[in-house]
Amino acid sequence: MLDVAENLGVDPDLSLIDAVYARRSVRGYLDKEVPQNVLNRIFEIAQQSPSNCNVQPWKVYVASGELKERLRKQMVENTVGAVPPNPDYEYRGDFADEYRTRQVECAVALYSKMGIERGDKEGRMRAVLRNFEFFDAPYIAFIGMNPNFGTTVAIDVGMWAQTLMLTMVAFGLHSCPMGTMRNYPDMVREAFDIQDGTKILFGISFGYEDPAVPANETRTTRDSISTNVVFKSA
Repeated sequence: MLDVAENLGVDPDLSLIDAVYARRSVRGYLDKEVPQNVLNRIFEIAQQSPSNCNVQPWKVYVASGELKERLRKQMVENTVGAVPPNPDYEYRGDFADEYRTRQVECAVALYSKMGIERGDKEGRMRAVLRNFEFFDAPYIAFIGMNPNFGTTVAIDVGMWAQTLMLTMVAFGLHSCPMGTMRNYPDMVREAFDIQDGTKILFGISFGYEDPAVPANETRTTRDSISTNVVFKSA
């Protein structure tokens, strides 16, 4: 098994805990393909994720090569042209109080590495467009689910995504989950000839990290568990 793991590029000394701490949103990638057998193994492992009644609701569409470039071009044009998004699921992100504080801290950490000042509107627009350029990743995965499913099942899809991203770390890859990939779901359905009405939840760009990209120096912090967790026995 060790030989097989090494042949696939797996770090045999990387524990699950290490992968959790190593995973982060990477916003710049090398122009380097991932061997198909490695991709297959990563997604096979993610398939072991738990789900309600084992329905395995995630639908995943991975674009690379010419198709990825076509989608990138279309999404950038739509964004620059101010074409209104038509997401399958409305984004609810009215952050306030401590949530707003964390959101701002994250933005400041990222923009400072990218050299974008607070009043730099052009710089902020460039940062937005980087999403729709997929951060130059060689792969972009669009994740959706059956239109009959609601919030409860969407949680299962989220657990699958976390498993996928942690597995990618073990294989020397990085990723970035992207809510912006829900903006133009009809474009995704057309590109993959999706006929069953699958609704798109989000996307994940992934590949080998380019350490020369300044945005990849961004680091965020986590609060103490006392902020989020309550233990009670009586």
